[in-house]
Amino acid sequence: MLTLVPGGMGGSETYARALTGQLATTDAVSTTAFVPEAARGFGNGLPEYIVSGIPAGGSTTDRLRAVATLNLRAPSIRRALSGVDVVHYPFTVPVPKPNRSQASVQSLLDVQHLELPHMFSKAELLYRKRYYEGFAKRADAVITISDFAKRRMVELLGIDADRIHVAHLGVDTDRFTPNLGERENFVLYPARGWPHKNHATLIAGMEIARKSNPELRLVLTGGGLGTLGDLPDWVDRKGLVSQDELLHLYRTAGALVFPSLYEGFGLPPLEAMASGCPVAVSNAGSLPEVVGDAAVLFDPHSPEAIAEGVSQALQKSDELTAAGLQQVKKFTWERCLDVHLSAYADAVEVHG
Repeated sequence: MLTLVPGGMGGSETYARALTGQLATTDAVSTTAFVPEAARGFGNGLPEYIVSGIPAGGSTTDRLRAVATLNLRAPSIRRALSGVDVVHYPFTVPVPKPNRSQASVQSLLDVQHLELPHMFSKAELLYRKRYYEGFAKRADAVITISDFAKRRMVELLGIDADRIHVAHLGVDTDRFTPNLGERENFVLYPARGWPHKNHATLIAGMEIARKSNPELRLVLTGGGLGTLGDLPDWVDRKGLVSQDELLHLYRTAGALVFPSLYEGFGLPPLEAMASGCPVAVSNAGSLPEVVGDAAVLFDPHSPEAIAEGVSQALQKSDELTAAGLQQVKKFTWERCLDVHLSAYADAVEVHG
């Protein structure tokens, strides 16, 4: 996990943190977390090998600087990896590459850059082509997080379906607990300010929804929200919040709205369901697979459809809360771990 930038990697960071926590609980494998100095402790109970001096930052330039530094450090890192059977890259980028005797596993959470290339810079597209696509075609096993993502990887990258393992993400229901009482008149959207998160169309949809519910507010959380520019006074731009505050928002929001144009999985709708929060989501990407029949689906390109989805979620609160609490039972981190253990074993067999 040497390309990890703590606090700046969205859902992939949640996934990796939960995975390390699960790996620390099993005797099926012996695992060491390789992390940069800035991420010390991210191993979540695993023994850690710390690499200092790795540049951190979220831009493509920052990541290329980190990759260059890691390539310079590759000989010493490979020596530390010398007794390892499997090298797994939860953050996709295979730097440094494993020794020839070692099996390799890559987590590739989606191929959004191939589906929505206009939302990426030329530099980012080239970066992903080299470090995402190139290695995915050679790795002994690829782990992704939805059947939707797997299908698109087979179709767009030509990867053998047998090499792709689907590990649905999970929800910690000990931490995300339901509020079955009164909820407040606001809609929550926890998402970074990335273009595919579709904030502008959401705000247009909320303008329409507020015509019949003029006191309705929108609460935004997540990094990078400063890129959204000026917002209406009924929008609360909270930015990055603590886990405790996010849990409180899930438990008190009238509904979660998730208008993303593309998701490899989409964890916030499940976290909201576990918190008893009614959910309305986009019908794009993996989201229908994740929410099943327990959420209102809408066309994310249409402000009118978003407004109707929000209104329905608020009106059908009790029904959606009950359905959501059943849906989240299908998604556990223990099941996610089981798929990873199977992928590691298969990778060793494939590698020979």
